[in-house]
Amino acid sequence: MRIIDLRGQKLSRAELLAAMPRAAMGTSEATDLVRPILDDVKERGAAALRDFEKKFDHVRPANLRVPKEAIQAALTTLDPEVRSAIEESVRRARAVAANQVPKDFHTDLAPGARVAERWIPIQRVGLYVPGGKAVYPSSVIMNAVPAQAAGVESLAIATPPARDNEEGLPNKTILATCAILGVDEVYAVGGAQAIAMFAYGAKGSEPQDGDVLCDPVDKITGPGNIFVATAKSLVSAFVGIDAVAGPTEIGIIADKDANPSLLAADLIGQAEHDELAGSVLFTDSEELAAKVQENLNYRVPRTEHAERVHTSLSGTQSAIVLTDGLDQSIDAANAYAAEHLEIQTANADDVVKRIKNAGAIFRGPYSPVPLGDYMSGSNHVLPTGGTARFAAGLGVHTFMKPVEVIEYDEEGLKELAARINAFAVSEDLPAHGECVLSRFVKDPYDKATLDAQEKEAGLK
Repeated sequence: MRIIDLRGQKLSRAELLAAMPRAAMGTSEATDLVRPILDDVKERGAAALRDFEKKFDHVRPANLRVPKEAIQAALTTLDPEVRSAIEESVRRARAVAANQVPKDFHTDLAPGARVAERWIPIQRVGLYVPGGKAVYPSSVIMNAVPAQAAGVESLAIATPPARDNEEGLPNKTILATCAILGVDEVYAVGGAQAIAMFAYGAKGSEPQDGDVLCDPVDKITGPGNIFVATAKSLVSAFVGIDAVAGPTEIGIIADKDANPSLLAADLIGQAEHDELAGSVLFTDSEELAAKVQENLNYRVPRTEHAERVHTSLSGTQSAIVLTDGLDQSIDAANAYAAEHLEIQTANADDVVKRIKNAGAIFRGPYSPVPLGDYMSGSNHVLPTGGTARFAAGLGVHTFMKPVEVIEYDEEGLKELAARINAFAVSEDLPAHGECVLSRFVKDPYDKATLDAQEKEAGLK
């Protein structure tokens, strides 16, 4: 891993942000490839989806919408140990999600003057579950559980068909997870074409699809590769999205007493995802950094996906950042704004309190990132690419929208009428004021008598 040495430097905020390692993304090229896919699915519906599945996933699904029997059959063949792990993950995620549900409230501002806030579930949501280099039943849980806790009425899942399945069905473990969660609207569709299907809906082109294969959704969530992320960005003008996710990443703040073997294992664990995955260590100990490098040199060639890991760790998005001390390590970590941030220092609680930017914080040596990936009860769909500076991870709030309810009676409005009118006139919007005055005076356009009517109505 390359070294970024911040020691002895007093960096401005802009310089610190610029010094952080990031993946180089070719988004313009992806846009040129994705836009025609979106347009074709919008125009041809299911026929285009089948063509793109054949082109990109090398299989033409017999049914784009997975039959309910196939979903249940996948559950019956699921390995008992895997089923137990999935069910425990679901149980923990549901326990956390139940406590995330926001509460309605109201504020009484004066007699007859109340503003309330209702949290309303989004009506229909499309959940994307990626395929590619790995299979992600965990992403089914992370998307579906908070949506269900929020009270979303209609959930649809899209995930690529498995290339080793002649019928074009998705991975069986993903289907079994859908069965455990009670989700039966599942599509064997991946990539940008799945995002188009959710955004525009898709008409059926063959008898088994009927007239409509998939109704459009109100919001699309879930991670994916650069083509999925680009598709989400392009459709975001008229359908909600959770985020435009980039490659996954880990940041670790460690001091001299951290275990270098554990640090190396955690950096490799994130690098395993993708060649563009980012692994960054922040430390003020040059000795620790050297020991981590030694451990990486030993571990990387022996890991299952050695080539992928090596590419990730040697890329511009990964580095060991040397600092003058813990304060600078924290400042650098806040500038990096990691998707996953591990704290492996003395006085970890104090460090956690000083973290302002992270998708999720993993405190201590026994809280590694894969705990959050699978079983902690937290959500692993998190902001990437530094967006944790202003964005949060997926949760129940993602699938709800706050709507204010304004309720004033005659007395409550009358108390404010003259001041609202004055405010409106000051903005050169007199008709705004007249909307209010009309409730209390006979003819607000009669300027000669308006003052008298306002006094008579008790507005002045």
